[in-house]
Amino acid sequence: MSVIIVGGHDRMVRQYIDICKCYKCKAKVFTRMPADFKNKIGNADLMVLFTNTVSHKMVSGATQEAKKNNIKMVHCHSSSSCALKRILEEHH
Repeated sequence: MSVIIVGGHDRMVRQYIDICKCYKCKAKVFTRMPADFKNKIGNADLMVLFTNTVSHKMVSGATQEAKKNNIKMVHCHSSSSCALKRILEEHH
């Protein structure tokens, strides 16, 4: 299973990736909006949006790409490791 994480904290990127590995998931993490964000998203099974730490522009771009590529989306206000674990347990 592949996961795209949009938002979160820069210092947590390694933890997000490690948590996904524990659930046998491959992860891409975008804490900031890169120049060609829509092209870098690609295709995945699940997209996690940490809404508290992300701009409206990034949310709308991620939402458009998720709809276009039929990626399941989960919105979460908290960007903690516990929140990510809970999401992965529900959708794994």
